[in-house]
Amino acid sequence: GPMPATALSKRSIEDLSQDELANKRVLVRADFNVPLKDGQITDDTRIRATLPTIRYLIDRNAKVILASHLGRPKGKSPETSLAPVAKRLSELLGREVKLAPDVIGDEVTSLVHGMKAGDVVLLENVRWYPEEEKNDPEFAKQLAELAEVYVNDAFGTAHRAHASTAGVAKHLPAVAGFLLHKEIDVMGKALEAPERPFVAIIGGSKVSSKIGVLKNLIDKVDRLVIGGGMIFTFLKAQGLEVGKSLVEDDKLDLARDLMKRAKEKGVEFVLPLDILVAKSITSEVAEDTVDIAAIPADLMGVDVGPLTIDRLKQVLGDAKTVIWNGPMGVFENPAFAEGTRAVAQILADRTAHGAITIVGGGDSVAAVESMGLADKFTHVSTGGGASLEFLEGLELPGVAALSAK
Repeated sequence: GPMPATALSKRSIEDLSQDELANKRVLVRADFNVPLKDGQITDDTRIRATLPTIRYLIDRNAKVILASHLGRPKGKSPETSLAPVAKRLSELLGREVKLAPDVIGDEVTSLVHGMKAGDVVLLENVRWYPEEEKNDPEFAKQLAELAEVYVNDAFGTAHRAHASTAGVAKHLPAVAGFLLHKEIDVMGKALEAPERPFVAIIGGSKVSSKIGVLKNLIDKVDRLVIGGGMIFTFLKAQGLEVGKSLVEDDKLDLARDLMKRAKEKGVEFVLPLDILVAKSITSEVAEDTVDIAAIPADLMGVDVGPLTIDRLKQVLGDAKTVIWNGPMGVFENPAFAEGTRAVAQILADRTAHGAITIVGGGDSVAAVESMGLADKFTHVSTGGGASLEFLEGLELPGVAALSAK
């Protein structure tokens, strides 16, 4: 398919002249879809990730209008209000961030037109309007009319063609914010011109959700490591007993096809050597560690074993570029998190030795964050679905919509 456009081919926030920013109303699509518990934000990572873009605009005397979604609201509802986000942003920026009463409409228009240089206003949840996800042209036009320039900094929703991520770009000069730019830049360079050896580690529970990624990466990498629940579909495809392990019987031919393709391309296809087996994914301990050819019929595989971890140290030992998407085992259970933890440590070490390391996908990101290792990688992606589609080589609508350089 077509190569994903790198951010380099699109205008970014730094391509805007001072005249395009000073006293101008700038609509910034951010991803403030943060987890809330009893109205309190439990993790503000996504808010902090957008601060460089917001501060850059404030420093250049722009009037900053922020837009985001939160959750999956069915119409206007207080529990999906962005009020907690406005509060947290005010604290982080050290200035008042006004929460607009709505997304569009007369009240919002007059609030926005009363802004002074350096002011920040947060619009209410754009998904309060079903037109947002339908990319309704009239809704997009009304949103765009609030501003004079559009900045997309929401990588987490860049794979969605919504009104606030794609529609508004038809009406305004449209550029990438710092976060979006970094995501596409780092991943784009890794996919298009990687320093080699280039290794991908693809885990997660199902082959079916990673088919596109596996097919795309087999054409690009030198080595491909398979982890997570999808291991067992590949093992069964080779005629091995997988016991009660997660397996996709309708994907066995696909698994054989992928292994064959890797062989034809000269890509080293790395499957585990040993497996931790347990009665269930919630068991407190593993029953045993066995060779991949000796999985007992009454048990299930839950993580990779120590021989596999040693093998991964070799496979990754000289890697110059590594993309990691998906855990090695059932890492949510501390008893079965060792394989994922080991990969994180090995990659943190490779990063310290100058390798480019990219972690994408919700679960592997959650794993490195829970281990306190998130800052030890070149890049930890902020978008689960978006990074997956990017690694598949698909064009992201939110990026495609931006103005070309």
